[in-house]
Amino acid sequence: MIPSCAIPSNEVQLFQSLTGIQHIAESRRFKAWLLDQFGVLHDGKQPYPGAISTLEKLAKTGAKMVVISNSSRRASVTADKMRSLGFDPSLFVGAVTSGELTHQYLQRRDDAWFAALGRSCIHITWNERGAISLEGLDLKVVENVEEADFVLAHGTEALGLSSGVSISKRIEDLERILEQCAARKIPMVVANPDFVTVEARALRVMPGTLAAKYEQLGGEVKWMGKPDKVIYESAMAMAGVDVSNCIAVGDSLHHDIKGANAAGVRSVFITGGIHATELGLGRSSGQVADESTVRALASKYKANPSYLMPAFTCGCVIPSTEIQKED
Repeated sequence: MIPSCAIPSNEVQLFQSLTGIQHIAESRRFKAWLLDQFGVLHDGKQPYPGAISTLEKLAKTGAKMVVISNSSRRASVTADKMRSLGFDPSLFVGAVTSGELTHQYLQRRDDAWFAALGRSCIHITWNERGAISLEGLDLKVVENVEEADFVLAHGTEALGLSSGVSISKRIEDLERILEQCAARKIPMVVANPDFVTVEARALRVMPGTLAAKYEQLGGEVKWMGKPDKVIYESAMAMAGVDVSNCIAVGDSLHHDIKGANAAGVRSVFITGGIHATELGLGRSSGQVADESTVRALASKYKANPSYLMPAFTCGCVIPSTEIQKED
């Protein structure tokens, strides 16, 4: 069911093409900006050109900024990552990550679905990118599917062992393990719903890909993070705003824009991120996407951006256009 604050899917919506955020920022219409990190602010290795100066200019308008990310990691780790890349922590109210939400829900168990989970899990995690700690969650990592109550997916590189370390696994190996889990009909919690992410200008497979595979196998998946509205609600609560005076910025139509639609939040679609190839764009910052191509892609994902821009930079306005939403 579409929440009352969401935009009905059968309405014609306008999206406005901009070269940057200046037009929106100077209007001071939005008190808070909910910013995706990968594909918007940085590529995992370095900030995008102009991203830091754009944040600084936005801060001067009095806007509050919250990083809202489908990262498997805790919010504090994301804050440290941003700092290491040269972002000033004082520019942000804070960060909300899908990994943080997953940790809190598993720890509190005050939600009926999580309360029903057992304590033994198959843990799919990272290896090269750094394993995810389960400290404080009172979970038992098992390697035998027959002993598992659920699957916890933080990464796509490794399988956690009962000893506390992890062993590298290929995607194909992990999928075979998931086939066994699906046969036992145990649920999965996915701490990062992204299918892919931009990393050093290349695309990397994320846990959402495994979760989608698990659903295809008939497994039940609890998606933590975008496009679920819970992460937007957490970010709005952190900033002290509601749907009428905040805007979300992201590069994924399925996760960032569709999630903003579900939460009733206006959105900016950054075309130079994960959809760049689909839109016929190179990986260089600043290329303008063809609006008819954007309309077709948005229709495919049933996502409806309010604004469209090549990258998270300052700039000027380009004439508006329309986008027809699918039923």
